[in-house]
Amino acid sequence: MRSVLTLIANPQTRNLSDADLDAVRRAVPEAGAPDWLARNIACDLLVDIDPAELHAIEAAARAALDGLPLDVIAQGTAHRRKALLLADMDSTVIQQECIDELAEEAGIGPHVADITERAMRGELAFEPALRERVKLLAGLPEGKMEQVFNTRITLSPGIKTVTATMRLSGAYCALVSGGFTFFTSRVAVAAGFDTNRANILQVKDGHLTGEVSDPILGRAAKLETLKALAADHSLTLDSTMAVGDGANDLAMIEAAGLGVAYHAKPVVAQAAPARLDHTDLTSLLYIQGFARDEFAKAD
Repeated sequence: MRSVLTLIANPQTRNLSDADLDAVRRAVPEAGAPDWLARNIACDLLVDIDPAELHAIEAAARAALDGLPLDVIAQGTAHRRKALLLADMDSTVIQQECIDELAEEAGIGPHVADITERAMRGELAFEPALRERVKLLAGLPEGKMEQVFNTRITLSPGIKTVTATMRLSGAYCALVSGGFTFFTSRVAVAAGFDTNRANILQVKDGHLTGEVSDPILGRAAKLETLKALAADHSLTLDSTMAVGDGANDLAMIEAAGLGVAYHAKPVVAQAAPARLDHTDLTSLLYIQGFARDEFAKAD
């Protein structure tokens, strides 16, 4: 069965060289001639192997690169271009954790950030950890959310190009978060998503109450969102991609046609079918076989 190894470099760190490709091809003799998606940045190597060997050839390629800061993804070529993208928000589509930024405004940043980190590592159950953190925000003025969005939240590099390119090719892009609709609704517009789903922070008399509305959107709900959106668009899961960084993203990552751990916590990076440790989100396009000259222009 035909498969593909994709090697991707971060040009701000180092280029992908012919010598790198030669090292991988020596370690994976089944690999064909290089097909550059972007010269010195991303390259495909077609491989005729049994799908059961994908993990082994990816491991061989990584070993041949001997710790170089390059991302390596092995996958089958069927359904390579996806028709549905499901993306986590915090620390994936944006570079921050919104609840941690709100906590900074409330003067309890380090305490909340510690809970967030443990939850994203899978050390704490997501739902009670979210309720605990939200409770600590009780009394915070509602206007602080707008302030945080305007002054603290930044999009991750490449996301606007990803959504613009995928939507131009006919794909549907959904932002799904264990965070809050106040932020996802704004980030979705800024980043070019078709829709967004998240949790609702309760507000009374202009202040956060310390409560979040039920049901909480967590790990199981992200998986259900993936399945529901695929069904809504008459897609099989083979035609979907999910990307995230935390433990609450694992179910959708494992169920998607291609699940990607993006600069992820160890428990996610180890379990995900694909992982990006060194490059930005435009790698989601290279993984799908888009060449650089096929990228849509993002505003």
